[in-house]
Amino acid sequence: MPRVKRISAPGIVQHVMNRANRRATIFYQPADYEAFLALLLEAGRKFQVRLLAFCLMPNHWHLVLVAMEGGEISAYMRWLTGTHVRRYHRLYNLDGTGHLYQGRYTSVPVQSDGHLLVVIRYVEANPVRAGLVSRAENWPWSSLGATDSVRDQLVIDGPVPRPADWIEQVNEALSDLQRIRRSVAKGTPFGSPSWTAQTASQHGLQFTMRSRGRPKKAGAGTASLNGGERCR
Repeated sequence: MPRVKRISAPGIVQHVMNRANRRATIFYQPADYEAFLALLLEAGRKFQVRLLAFCLMPNHWHLVLVAMEGGEISAYMRWLTGTHVRRYHRLYNLDGTGHLYQGRYTSVPVQSDGHLLVVIRYVEANPVRAGLVSRAENWPWSSLGATDSVRDQLVIDGPVPRPADWIEQVNEALSDLQRIRRSVAKGTPFGSPSWTAQTASQHGLQFTMRSRGRPKKAGAGTASLNGGERCR
């Protein structure tokens, strides 16, 4: 499968995530989470990128971002992950021990309508699906559970406002869960069929919409869908 291209156009919301190499732990203690939040704040000051939602998990994280200027998300992510790795290795005396992250970050374009709210629900409900908390708002390392002061510093209102019953919606089962997981695994734009097809065509992502593997031979049994490494 070809490398998924980075979208450099401004104004397109992107769901970005990365995971530790070999699924190792990234955040061991509250100070580790707080240090990463501080980096997010610093990155937001350095680059014309705005954070719409986030969730930090013990071995991976999710960000929902939008760039105000072209190419800024790539620069933002390069600085964020590079600075985090250097400071992490220095803190834990791990210089020369190998990669912290499993590879390049995953980036998925998201349509700025109800699909964006679905993605944010998916991101903020991660701790519940992982069994870390019973209610999403009880996880302090997300845009839902963070303190008001942290949220006010880091997160802006997106193009689609959260409804009044947002907390309850996040805690409800997500009907689009499998579709979002496939989108993350393959880098397929997440939106309506027409928007997805148009966005894939405009940005050279048509291959992300095809099934993986060789075409199934006539008469062959049903192949299992391998969506790659799954996020919760």
